[in-house]
Amino acid sequence: MGIFNKLFSSSDASETPVPSKLKWTPLTNVDQLDTIVEESKTQPVAIFKHSTRCGISRMVIKQFEGSYDLEENQMKVYYLDLLNYRPISEEIAAKFQVWHESPQLIVLKNGISVAHASHSGINSIELEKFV
Repeated sequence: MGIFNKLFSSSDASETPVPSKLKWTPLTNVDQLDTIVEESKTQPVAIFKHSTRCGISRMVIKQFEGSYDLEENQMKVYYLDLLNYRPISEEIAAKFQVWHESPQLIVLKNGISVAHASHSGINSIELEKFV
């Protein structure tokens, strides 16, 4: 395996992040989007769309996990593995009127997207503004 493969590839394409502070909820079914809309009416919800084979996506999710400083009850965080659940990503784009990107963070409040960003812009979103 070359140096670039070691740096930018994943040994397990379906890996789920194991953050120290975040309690990720896996997004694995398109029907969960209706639940997410309802949840966002009482608590902000974030959806992190992650490509498990992309080194940039892996770097961004690690930065996100490291800088995330909200309490568990302040925002619910969903994790979408794009490689295994691409149709859900397409439905997210249509339902919340955001262009599909990867990695991508979408913040929902009261059933609508109030912020979204991709790549390095993800860590620029001030999540505390939505709490």
